[in-house]
Amino acid sequence: MDNYSEERIAAKLARVMAMMCVRNTKLEDLHAGRVPITRTGDYSDVFVVDADGRKIPWPEISRIDDDEMGALLRDVVNRLYTFHLKSDDPGLRAEIERWMAVAGKWDEPKLDARMFGSGNATGE
Repeated sequence: MDNYSEERIAAKLARVMAMMCVRNTKLEDLHAGRVPITRTGDYSDVFVVDADGRKIPWPEISRIDDDEMGALLRDVVNRLYTFHLKSDDPGLRAEIERWMAVAGKWDEPKLDARMFGSGNATGE
């Protein structure tokens, strides 16, 4: 298989996996809340007042606690595991095909150099 074809397949898989294994998870619950209004555009004008009366700038707020992060990661890992292990299952294949059309409208993926120990996008 040529490099271009391999990249196209990887791009399609990455988008559909993001849709099925990350987007449609507990992440949706975290995203479902109200979004504060900012007039500056960077949220430096938004604050949260906690139960002790501390006024915390929005950019410094942890928007997800440890329990939520753990639940999210378990959900993502379970979905990625299912995707990889059962991708030949007819029911899952049908879901992959259905979501492929939606995910195909997303931006083209790019190599993320942060995943390489050396920071080199070629992995060398």
